[in-house]
Amino acid sequence: MSVVILYGTETGTGELVADAIADALNQHDPSIYDMSEYAVEDLDPADFLVIVCSTYGEGELPTGAEPFAEELESVNPDLSGLRFAVFGLGDSIYDTFNRGGEIVAEMLTKRGAVQVGEHARHDNSSSIKPAKQAEEWAEGIAELVEG
Repeated sequence: MSVVILYGTETGTGELVADAIADALNQHDPSIYDMSEYAVEDLDPADFLVIVCSTYGEGELPTGAEPFAEELESVNPDLSGLRFAVFGLGDSIYDTFNRGGEIVAEMLTKRGAVQVGEHARHDNSSSIKPAKQAEEWAEGIAELVEG
């Protein structure tokens, strides 16, 4: 089973996190794509999808995730059989902590996809580096990829 990693970012941290996850899941030949450059019709239930998404503004999607979200809304695909995991990025000083990842998860599950594993939520106010947390999280979900 192939792993497809989609990231939505405003400042670039999401891309660094996606790279760390890909390194941890390298036995599954992962592919990494910016959400702004990934077509919804390319979502394949035969793949395991990993979403990396930051939160922007007042609990909104980052600019990089908006085209993908808009296409999900307009195409409204049947995503039954698609399994996915989410690594969110945010800062707990805001009431909307990690809302970006939650929005994408809600959009996917609304269309029949199934979220598996722990929904990771990195806190930028913590001393933990996002790539380090992502690597540890990815090692924990590696067994779910084949499941």
